[in-house]
Amino acid sequence: MPSPAEATSDVDPGSLSGLSNEQVVSKLREEGYNELPPSDKRGLPEILLGVIREPMFILLVAGGLIYVALGDIREALMLLSFVFVVIGITVYQEQKTERALEALRDLSSPRALVIREGEQKRIPGREVVSRDILVVSEGDRVPADAVLISANNLLVDESLLTGESVPARKVPWHDGVTIGRPGGEDQPMVYSGTLVVQGQGLAEVRSTGPRTEMGKIGTVLTSVERSKTRLKGEIDRLVRDIALLGLGLVAVIVVVYGLTRFNWTGGFLAGITLAMAILPEELPVVLTIFLALGAWRIAGRNVLTRQAPAIETLGSATVLCVDKTGTLTQNRMTVRRLFAHGRECEYDRAGKSVMPEFCHELVEFGILACKRDPFDPMEKALRQLTEDLARTEHIHEDWDLLQEYPLSQELLAMSNVWRSREGGGYVVAAKGAPEAIADLCHLNDREKEELQENVNTMAAGGLRVLGVARATLPPATLPEIQHAFSFTFLGLVGFADPVRQKVPEALRECYLAGVRVIMITGDYPLTAQKIADQIGLTGVEEYITGPELEAMSDEELSRRIASVNIFARVVPEQKLRIVKALKARGETVAMTGDGVNDAPALKAADIGIAMGERGTDVAREASSLVLLDDNFTSIVAAIRMGRRIFDNLKKAIAYIFSIHIPIAGMSLLPVLFGWPLVLLPVHIVFLELIIDPACSVVFESEPEEADVMKKAPRNAKEGLLTRKMVTVSALQGAVVLAIVVLVYFGALMRNIGESGARTLAFSSIVIANLSLILTNRSWSETFLTTIRRPNRAFWLVLGGALLFLTLVLTVPALLDLFHFSPLDPADIGLSFGAGVFSVLWFEIYKAWTKRAHSAGRRTIG
Repeated sequence: MPSPAEATSDVDPGSLSGLSNEQVVSKLREEGYNELPPSDKRGLPEILLGVIREPMFILLVAGGLIYVALGDIREALMLLSFVFVVIGITVYQEQKTERALEALRDLSSPRALVIREGEQKRIPGREVVSRDILVVSEGDRVPADAVLISANNLLVDESLLTGESVPARKVPWHDGVTIGRPGGEDQPMVYSGTLVVQGQGLAEVRSTGPRTEMGKIGTVLTSVERSKTRLKGEIDRLVRDIALLGLGLVAVIVVVYGLTRFNWTGGFLAGITLAMAILPEELPVVLTIFLALGAWRIAGRNVLTRQAPAIETLGSATVLCVDKTGTLTQNRMTVRRLFAHGRECEYDRAGKSVMPEFCHELVEFGILACKRDPFDPMEKALRQLTEDLARTEHIHEDWDLLQEYPLSQELLAMSNVWRSREGGGYVVAAKGAPEAIADLCHLNDREKEELQENVNTMAAGGLRVLGVARATLPPATLPEIQHAFSFTFLGLVGFADPVRQKVPEALRECYLAGVRVIMITGDYPLTAQKIADQIGLTGVEEYITGPELEAMSDEELSRRIASVNIFARVVPEQKLRIVKALKARGETVAMTGDGVNDAPALKAADIGIAMGERGTDVAREASSLVLLDDNFTSIVAAIRMGRRIFDNLKKAIAYIFSIHIPIAGMSLLPVLFGWPLVLLPVHIVFLELIIDPACSVVFESEPEEADVMKKAPRNAKEGLLTRKMVTVSALQGAVVLAIVVLVYFGALMRNIGESGARTLAFSSIVIANLSLILTNRSWSETFLTTIRRPNRAFWLVLGGALLFLTLVLTVPALLDLFHFSPLDPADIGLSFGAGVFSVLWFEIYKAWTKRAHSAGRRTIG
């Protein structure tokens, strides 16, 4: 491996081999991963402390102490033993959530391009080790402290370490250089966490993790964190309101029980039971688990969630603005057509076509206008032609690159200035948008018209088109701008970029889901229209170009953007204006991007989606989602998953809301009307052991509805608790409560005793609870359909609940502990039938609405 002492400003990455896989494994074992220890991971003591602070834990302990005061040690031990069960469930849920978050943190670490075993590989930044060779370029976040062995116009923003906003110029290491502190000019070190704002370079890693400058000052940059979302605020308010209501009812129960039955200890016990029945302590847990595991599931679709609110917003996206290249297409450019000296030729390198002589100079200067180690797909395609000209005088691998003139918003062209090793003058190669090259070459109107005709012919075939030009000048001080050179136009190069295979199908799915798709590209309008036609984009007849957009007023753009789905010749800075115009029309906008200049638009969009493979770290940090495979179909899969997560969360909340009504009712009504108590703390705990895993695991695991992508996007302003959801949930709970009350009264009228009536009522509640889980698995399909859908967690909860209920009803010791009496087969059948019957109306309602909806669709059709 080259040492910094051998560094020069033009080291060829192809000459470096980097570390071997065995060396990397050894260094990871010795040094650890390139990351700082997480500060927010909760250990067992912290989890236990959190459990102790939970209201349900306090109520269990209080109930146990009251039983101790009453001398009922067995009941007290029973309640207190449930404390350990609650702790076990909490620890399991916490660790499951933490594992999901940890996996997301690993994915969200900055990506790094390294050279290993002679190949360039993009890896998570946490896997970088000392002595790795980094390839850094504009927009990259440096993953570790490293010394430069090659640099080309490299400027680095080190404000994270220095507070200074002015970028620092970097140079390669050489003998005699003294390495100073961050922020100094002409230093050879680049530091972890700093941002490359210009140029590119190669660097050898010296320090990783806590040994970096960032690690020394204790700066921790986390990309995945448990931020408070709008949903979290809504859930917190709901829990607070219910808790306040419950507190008032508990006070009433204690007073009423104490005054009417002259038993204040029993009154406090009844109050604790009601508090346990009313308190919706599952809600915050459910939200945390759904968002954490939801982000993990979306990551399985190659989409990394960097900001939790994106999961909430995904299902409400109405417009999806996507880059054409690499997202809709494969981003695997190949040269397909060449135009030079007034003649055109088709070229297929894969077909071993022979390149005609009249195209050699065009290709020669196209290659010279590229970086030696390109990242851009079109530059890679041009560089591949080096082999075709290898035996000619048109390849100049030994020339020295003197200066680069980068592409800018004002001029969509770039130039490289070269010097031959034999001496003589300088040679300048330029490539870029044909109109920009025409401008540099000062073509007259007739020449521009002819050029445009050829460009249109290529673009109509779906090709991306670049112009190429050349200039020469004697050795002299180089000018500041490209316009100072006297360029000669050489010709056009047409590149083919095939459409990704599954994009048309994914686009149709978007349209079915009511999501509009807008294509944004820097290509010519005809190229964009050809690709749009291939993928099935609607409205391909109209388009807006970047120059037209620049000249438009906000009012005109707002009017045109209502129907135009193609934006061509657009520069990244104009994406922000597109986002603002769409949002001003009330749209919920998702926007893709990959470059530094895309960051403002990504941040302004409701859902910013950065490219994971070709995207810069700046774009990643400004986004809420990162597309790990840069594929449009993954975005659509994420929207589908986002809708599933939100639907399942609503089902879980609805279930929690409905099941607490009969439990709270059977705790409250007996006290108010002087009936024998039905539910005691031990019964509430038993029910909670069913409710907790049901709402957090069963519903989270539920597959999406069949029509999840056939519904219009959810209103972004719509809260979790809609009027329909609250009404249906309250009705579900009220019907269960009414039927359980009837069962209880019927049992008392039959004179089977207080314990027998309690047993029958409790069994009915348990069966009704399980029936509520089953019926709420879908709000559109009946249980006959949903029961065939795979959900392992549901069967585990169902089997466990029925097993424990059977034990409680048959084991004498448990019968005594729960204050139950044995039931005969007829009573067991009654409780089972009552529990199932209590949700039957909702199944009939679902079947009726589905039939009505189907009939309506047939009528419309």
